Amino acid sequence: MINIPINLNNINCRIQQALATTGRCTKDIILVAASKGQSSEAIRIAYTLGQKHFGENYLQEALKKQQELSDLSDICWHFIGPLQSNKARKIAENFDWVHTIDKIKTAEKLSTSRPNSQPPLNVCIQVNISEEESKSGLSVEECSRVSTAVAALPRLNLRGLMTIPQNNVTEAEQRKIFKAMSKLLLKVRDSSLQLTTLDTLSMGMSSDLELALQEGATIIRVGSAIFGPRQSL
Repeated sequence: MINIPINLNNINCRIQQALATTGRCTKDIILVAASKGQSSEAIRIAYTLGQKHFGENYLQEALKKQQELSDLSDICWHFIGPLQSNKARKIAENFDWVHTIDKIKTAEKLSTSRPNSQPPLNVCIQVNISEEESKSGLSVEECSRVSTAVAALPRLNLRGLMTIPQNNVTEAEQRKIFKAMSKLLLKVRDSSLQLTTLDTLSMGMSSDLELALQEGATIIRVGSAIFGPRQSL
């Protein structure tokens, strides 16, 4: 049986230990509980334990959960799945963060769809740092240009960069990838006065969160280590 309280406590302990040599503290980090394929009941359990940020990959699944959990007024929803332009309006209306922008056109749709009654939508640019053909995301070379364009959109708040690192690589190679993302964020920041406030690196998951945090991650996305295997919803 999955024990969410124990699992969540273990993750928070891992975060503290990973930060011990970095000079940062846990308040600097956002833990996003990746709840794709998990029930509303499981999310509610994590919420009652103090977990406020949850990440969803699929719009329709997320909307159902948001309705079932609408009484949780301070819950924060992150969209962390592939971003399709035909779903941009609903995503802009129902999420607090979007991590997966990789096209200016899609960002423009998010901006025009974000209701004026809500604060600007926090967004990250997805970077395909490992240059894998199977993954979405911008190339390193495109980052500054697209970031400048996205930062100029009125209903978006560009926060930083996101990546999903390559699987099945050594620890040294993984650290190198995370270090490259940290350097890229600095480079993008320096490329334009519009980008000097970027403060977010969304990278690191259940298996590699320590390396990500040690190399500068400010958001980590953890699913199975909190909730166990995905359920069939």
